[in-house]
Amino acid sequence: MIFAHDTTAALVLAADLVNTAPGLAAPDEGLAGETALETFMDEHELVPRRAAGPADVPAVRGLRPRLLAAWEMAAAADIPGLAAVINELLDDSDARPWLTDHGGGWGWHLHVTGPDAPLVDRIAAQAGFALADLVRLGETERLRRCAAPACRAVLVDLSKNRSHRYCDTGNCGNRQHVAAYRARQALQRSAPDR
Repeated sequence: MIFAHDTTAALVLAADLVNTAPGLAAPDEGLAGETALETFMDEHELVPRRAAGPADVPAVRGLRPRLLAAWEMAAAADIPGLAAVINELLDDSDARPWLTDHGGGWGWHLHVTGPDAPLVDRIAAQAGFALADLVRLGETERLRRCAAPACRAVLVDLSKNRSHRYCDTGNCGNRQHVAAYRARQALQRSAPDR
């Protein structure tokens, strides 16, 4: 299934935001200050927007557990619980959808808050709308945890065949594939010759 650009971008932004929390994808805080938040917003092309201020960093950090709850509800197949999380995100963010074509090559797409909205509201509203799309389409199993044993990161499986198992925060998939290869090689070396 191919999602609209704004849905895909919002889902990836939400997963990446959750993964900035210490202890999930990395041991350290991923949003250490305003500069880190601005860099994060630039990487996710959240435009147009107002500049991050001192109050934005703790507010956006505070959104992470609420978004993580969406992944947990999806993993538990608790769709009513997930719907409650989504509805709270939309209500608290004062979401007001509108169509825009502000450039950037995306054509007409949906924004769910104004460009001057607080960053936490902007992220919450976009994540809420994108998560609502997954619920409506019956695609909540696309919200996953990384399958690497030592990783606690979340991911959104946007592959057509729903086969994405490892996060993009490090080299989890690579490490798992190398470990499996080495295990196969060791097994072959220890097998008696026939």
